[in-house]
Amino acid sequence: MNTKLFIFLLALGCFGACSSNPQKILPVLGQPEVTEKVVDGKTVYDSTEHKISDFSLYNQEGENITQATVEGKVYVADFFFTSCPTICPKVKANLKKVYKEYKDRDDFLLLSHSIDVKHDTIGRLAWYADKFNIDAKSWHLLTGKHADIYKLSPQYLIAALVDEGAPGGFDHSGAVALVDRHRRIRGMYDGTDPEKMEDLIKDIAILLAEK
Repeated sequence: MNTKLFIFLLALGCFGACSSNPQKILPVLGQPEVTEKVVDGKTVYDSTEHKISDFSLYNQEGENITQATVEGKVYVADFFFTSCPTICPKVKANLKKVYKEYKDRDDFLLLSHSIDVKHDTIGRLAWYADKFNIDAKSWHLLTGKHADIYKLSPQYLIAALVDEGAPGGFDHSGAVALVDRHRRIRGMYDGTDPEKMEDLIKDIAILLAEK
């Protein structure tokens, strides 16, 4: 199974299951990392929960956004491009509801990663932010090196590929990831579905209340 299909199926399975937990305990998603070491001559194995790695990108105001920016915060992540002719405007409109709900909290952020790093310059992202009336205080539209952006998408369990045959030249999903204060993914949602965004709004509250 190729990487794109694996990510799609994993995310698809989580759209409903991960956002409708009746116990209101959100699972930690992603494949744990297993390490092997020798202790007293014996091979032992240890596993750590999936976690978003360190990163360094730039937002619509030219500010350097890194893992330090999200330290101790709950955040939502997605992937898009400003000239997207298909799902991006719908996802952004739905995320705007999330933004309005939590934009005044100091412990919450939205990170939207552009997958068209050639054309989505800082100036272009500033224009897009103005178009959607987005404040960089709470919502970072991000660009950076191609390799840095595309390294992150599978970590967020979100498909994002350059594809000249796709509308706009990129093949990507409308998935949205909910990340906790420890950079662990705690939910996946279909960003094109307004009802799933309502689930996301409720689940954000759960993570914000976690100790």
